[in-house]
Amino acid sequence: MKRLPVIIGLLVIAFFGGREFGFPPDSATILPANVGEADATLRAAYENQRSDLQIHGDGEVVKVLSDDNDGSRHQRFILRTSTGQTVLIAHNIDLADRVEDLTVGDRVEFNGEYEWNTKGGVIHWTHRDPQGWHEGGWIRHKGRTYE
Repeated sequence: MKRLPVIIGLLVIAFFGGREFGFPPDSATILPANVGEADATLRAAYENQRSDLQIHGDGEVVKVLSDDNDGSRHQRFILRTSTGQTVLIAHNIDLADRVEDLTVGDRVEFNGEYEWNTKGGVIHWTHRDPQGWHEGGWIRHKGRTYE
């Protein structure tokens, strides 16, 4: 039973490394059956330096950052997933409501687009797309969904 997470991880890595064998392109939506699989998918995306992946996952807030006010305004915070990976959430507050009462230690579930960077990556597009060109994302916190 202890080998199951390793086997799942290897399958995920094989999935991301196998585009030349007909697997989905980077823009494929990743909506695993459970959040543990989502964390493994996120980890594999980081390890393989993949971007433009629509990912659903969750984590614990480890830091609440100041808003990014350059261009579109974004509420920013860092989550740690069950694998220990940290990821920056950049939630556009010009298109969606600000996540209320967000504090360190809170659990947050998300659906957004993953972009790789050396610090663990960024999740953005956690909101609807007013033009309908991009799959809409969301953030769920304390029973409320922000999109």
